[in-house]
Amino acid sequence: MTNPLIGVIGNSLLLLMFLPVLKHFSYSGFYKLDSLKHVKDVGVQTPWGRPSSNVMILALPSGAQIAFIARHGINHSITPSEVNGQANIAALKHVGVKAIVAFSAVGSLREEIKPGDFIIPNQVIDRTKSIRQHTYFGLNQGVVAHAMFGEPFTTELSSFIAPLVKQVLPSGLNLHTNHGDRDSTLVCMEGPQFSTRAESRMYRQLGADIINMSVIPEAKLAKEAELGYSLICTSTDYDAWRMNEEPVTVAEVIKTLTTNAENSKFVAQNVLQHVHDAISANKIPSQNGSMQFSIVTSKDKFTKESKEKLSYILPDYFK
Repeated sequence: MTNPLIGVIGNSLLLLMFLPVLKHFSYSGFYKLDSLKHVKDVGVQTPWGRPSSNVMILALPSGAQIAFIARHGINHSITPSEVNGQANIAALKHVGVKAIVAFSAVGSLREEIKPGDFIIPNQVIDRTKSIRQHTYFGLNQGVVAHAMFGEPFTTELSSFIAPLVKQVLPSGLNLHTNHGDRDSTLVCMEGPQFSTRAESRMYRQLGADIINMSVIPEAKLAKEAELGYSLICTSTDYDAWRMNEEPVTVAEVIKTLTTNAENSKFVAQNVLQHVHDAISANKIPSQNGSMQFSIVTSKDKFTKESKEKLSYILPDYFK
């Protein structure tokens, strides 16, 4: 059996789209995607520790496989600041993944992005607070690299996914993407608390359209690991910027997620097989080689320990 080409990262609620038969979730029956078959769980120990969950190998109807990691753990027991992004991305690279399609609930910072709408962002504002490990380099390893991050998402992958999402959305829901010189911008905050009203209004002034707590360091680490990365977002609320409304609550987020379950199911069903086929046919460019000129430390200065560790994700450079 060939390795999975696509990695999927989402929360434990999203996992029920894929594995409705699992018994250890409290959200019974939420998000079912009956067309995927559970093949096996792979326990991975990376040089950066264990990922948030086992890597779950799932089969599409065609037999092609995808690899899933529950970002916040199987029981949603890991806060955004505690997610081991290094291990999650490294584990997906280790099992053969070439590109990641990540899913995230987001708050809307724009009136036109309604709860239930889908968004595929192309830009990020990083408002995390250096609590999270956001690079595979440095960290007393003696190897420095500066990955290009001007385009935080893989443009070709996101552009391929967008029309697939749009064509399956029911009437009344919209897909929001960048257009012309107008970016679709996500601001990533530290959390786990939601924004203050002042913060939410500031993010709007900065040009952000949506907000979440998870895209950083995921997108940065995927870039360093030479993996394609795209994010499909679902708006659950209007964050805290509206002056005439109460700020967002967890109850509101869960309610909208539940309402939007079927829409997310159809999106996933429509996207994953097409992305797999496109990657197999080289219609979406590989990211291999993208870090070639980012590593600035001379090879003769690599230590044995750094080569052993970094070869896990970049074997071509650290043999």
